[in-house]
Amino acid sequence: MALDTSTAALCQNLAAQGGPAFHEMEVADCRAAFAQLVEMTQGEIQSIHAVEDRTIDGPNGEIPIRIYTPRETGDALGVLVLFHGGGWVIGDLDTHDNMCRHFANRADVVVVAVDYRLAPEHKFPAGHDDAIAATEWVHANASSLGADASKLAVTGDSAGGNMAAVVAQQLKGKVAFQMLIYPATDFSETAYASREKFGTGEYLLSNEDMAWFGAQLTDDPAALLDAKASPIAGDLSGLAPALTITAGFDPLVDEGKAYADALAAAGVPSEYKCFEGTIHGFVSLPGALEAGGEALAFLSEKLKAALS
Repeated sequence: MALDTSTAALCQNLAAQGGPAFHEMEVADCRAAFAQLVEMTQGEIQSIHAVEDRTIDGPNGEIPIRIYTPRETGDALGVLVLFHGGGWVIGDLDTHDNMCRHFANRADVVVVAVDYRLAPEHKFPAGHDDAIAATEWVHANASSLGADASKLAVTGDSAGGNMAAVVAQQLKGKVAFQMLIYPATDFSETAYASREKFGTGEYLLSNEDMAWFGAQLTDDPAALLDAKASPIAGDLSGLAPALTITAGFDPLVDEGKAYADALAAAGVPSEYKCFEGTIHGFVSLPGALEAGGEALAFLSEKLKAALS
């Protein structure tokens, strides 16, 4: 399998620019560079019925959230809690704003995006605690959002997919569906072949980048072996049905597949799809990558069916 045409073009363009890799930048510069990449490649901003920024109480202060409502809610819609990607260090509500709009409009759900605390200012498990607390709040307050608490799904990409998987475990029985987008699932020393094959730096995310993100996340790597950081180490029995998607040229593709397989082995309804010709992060870049647009449509269709 080769890179698809649009992905190959983006990779060539990024290589020609010769900019620093994520792990070669200061944190503030890395955040700005990621925001710029998304802004340039996210495609047309989707219009939506209503967007509201607000704050809720968290375990260590207020948590900002952004609520997307696709239409007047005469009936209670499903609700999707979204955790943005970015290695627990970069990304924010704005980098994933258009993704939220797509899901809200296409799946006809309320979307609540969570601005969890980032490392290195806030080490693990601060962000994960925020994700759990925010989902608890959405479940308890769903009716005030025009949503049905029994139709609550969680999602996220990369680090956000990790958090969605963790929340689905921590709040078993409250989460009805988990939609995991190229999730990081395993901080152990398991030798995943895709890390060696695709982590060399040509495909946006490298092994050095991942090591850098992990070093920002905690000063105690052993802490990340717990199921609260490595969901593949958790008790998977009785979890909500799951959909996991990956990218064929992603260092994380093997552990995403491994988690989907582990869910299935534990008796969880687990659907898996790999977008073979593209790279990590593609769902955030639909303006540049055809697979990004295809994935947004695919995910939205599956989400709508799961919460109907």
